[in-house]
Amino acid sequence: MPRPLVIGNGKFLINLDQHTCMRDLYYPYVGQLNHVGGYQCRIGLWVDGSFTWLSDPEWNRQLSYTEDSLVTEVHASHYHLGITLTINDGVHQRENIYLKRVRVYNHWDTVREVRLFFNQDLVINETEVGDTAAYYPQNHTVFHYKKDKYFMFNGSAGSEGIYQFTTGVKRFYNAEGTWRDAEDGHLSGNPIAQGSVDSTISFRLHVPPVSEDTLYYWMSAGKNLEEVKKLDAYVKESDPGKLLDRAKIYWQRWVNKANRDYGNLSEACIRLFKHSLLIVRTQTDVNGAIIAANDSDIMQSNRDHYSYMWPRDGALIAYAMSMAGYQGMITPFFEFCARALSPEGYLQHKYNPDGTVGSSWHPFVNGGSMQLPIQEDETALVLFALWQDYVRHGDIELPQSLYSNLIRRSARFMSSYIEHELSLPKPSYDLWEERYGIFTFTASAVYGGLIAAANFCALFGDEERSSRYRHTAEKIKSGILKHLWDETEGRFVRGLYLDDGVWVKDKTLESSVYGIFEFGVLPADDPRVVRTMNANRAGLSIKTEIGGVARYHHDYYFQRSSDIGNVPGNPWIICTLWLAEWEIEAAKTLADLDSPRKTLEWVVSHAMESGILPEQLDPFDGGPVSVAPLTWSHATYVLAVVKYTEKYNKLRTAGGQG
Repeated sequence: MPRPLVIGNGKFLINLDQHTCMRDLYYPYVGQLNHVGGYQCRIGLWVDGSFTWLSDPEWNRQLSYTEDSLVTEVHASHYHLGITLTINDGVHQRENIYLKRVRVYNHWDTVREVRLFFNQDLVINETEVGDTAAYYPQNHTVFHYKKDKYFMFNGSAGSEGIYQFTTGVKRFYNAEGTWRDAEDGHLSGNPIAQGSVDSTISFRLHVPPVSEDTLYYWMSAGKNLEEVKKLDAYVKESDPGKLLDRAKIYWQRWVNKANRDYGNLSEACIRLFKHSLLIVRTQTDVNGAIIAANDSDIMQSNRDHYSYMWPRDGALIAYAMSMAGYQGMITPFFEFCARALSPEGYLQHKYNPDGTVGSSWHPFVNGGSMQLPIQEDETALVLFALWQDYVRHGDIELPQSLYSNLIRRSARFMSSYIEHELSLPKPSYDLWEERYGIFTFTASAVYGGLIAAANFCALFGDEERSSRYRHTAEKIKSGILKHLWDETEGRFVRGLYLDDGVWVKDKTLESSVYGIFEFGVLPADDPRVVRTMNANRAGLSIKTEIGGVARYHHDYYFQRSSDIGNVPGNPWIICTLWLAEWEIEAAKTLADLDSPRKTLEWVVSHAMESGILPEQLDPFDGGPVSVAPLTWSHATYVLAVVKYTEKYNKLRTAGGQG
């Protein structure tokens, strides 16, 4: 199930489902560890002797965020009970505190006692073994702990705190969990449980006729009991409602820090642009890891997750955020990469948020021969993004601090990792992590990375190295034009693979060949680029009402149709936007921007109700497929909007209506 609501502050991330129930809780890193693991921390309501969970089908919900912020706004109505809930969720912009406000509106003309129940179903440190849940009378809270992870739960309803509580065993023998204890409107008050445990707390309101009342629920996280107690006291002393409102104001200031001219983009496009900036922020750890996605339900089909930092995704996301003006936010990413770089000068497949190497399926041996299990584009794109960041913001201190340990070491590796007979980078895995060979995307990225290194060397007066790296980059460019262009097809091919000692062209239509213009090998209006991108548009567009562009011809990942002629693959947000980026780059008149503007509107129309963008769409109903949110999807939308608005304003100023 995709996560329609995500909230966080760079070190504390919470994913909520469509019922506003917590499903993922990441601490102390964004993406690591998940202390809920996809289980549902249920929310229930008791009124007039009737009980309902917010996940019950009788509730009608509308999901959104308050304008330009990371505070949610959800409306949930239950017609038969005559109750409407307005729910706001947020994470403190600085502290490890989760806040929830619930306004309960009573549609009936009598005073009604309403009890709200919150279930805490934690798997601390990602295992149910050895957890403790306990009532803590000193401050009338319930807390869970294991080792150095503590989570304290509290709230208030008027002048009253927790009304009832209980702790117990879950998912062990016949015990389902304490949430079952809530369904009669009362909790048993068991003060402690150990092992595989959960807890439930309740709050009580007496809501006047045709009126509303408000309650708050909050959680604090820390390394020990004293730390969470201190945070809990801070919430009570500061007032949870004021803290939630201050968080909203902070994010509104953050996302609107710069005045932008959005040209002729619609309000909906502008709204998604700001929302995407905020979503990318939630997926970025303060220590530098930019996480691909944190929707843990992917493990039901994958047995692994997306809570890793792929340097490629991270670099392209950092590039987008830098272009949007958030240079300070992504500085730690480059420092992370410098720390992670191998002694030889390359980056691994992927990393955990704490900087350790992530899982991989790339072998060190292939066909009996040793190989580097890497995707070389991941090393190259970090330098490409770093140079783009310098050009945009002129911060010379950051690249100077990274010059010897990141820039030069990476460039030295890329300069040596060359298939000399082709003047192309040696084989590595493609950006989709599926095949081994020499790919147009990777070769283009390496070209862009080496040009970036040459530029940095020149910037710092290191002319000899600058000349050497630039020469290698130009040799790679000549190799691309000679070996990856196919005159018969009239386009750049996906890549080359070695078959019985012979290099063979892989002519599969592939969206990632957009790298030819994106990383500077050729301009977007070069006839070869034009023919390539037009071939992709013709062959990779989904011919259903949903539309969009596939990754490549006959994409098997979460494949929804075997009708490859009409559905070459599921539509991907990023691949559809790559085509729009090319149209923006190649545009000569304002009229040329009509098509990419429609693509931006297409993205808006296929976002989830709450503004979340998934990795893929179902080609028939447009529903989210795979993880959501995908950080790369949001960042690519951000980059496309920045490029569009800058090109639009440039053409408008030049009078290029055409």
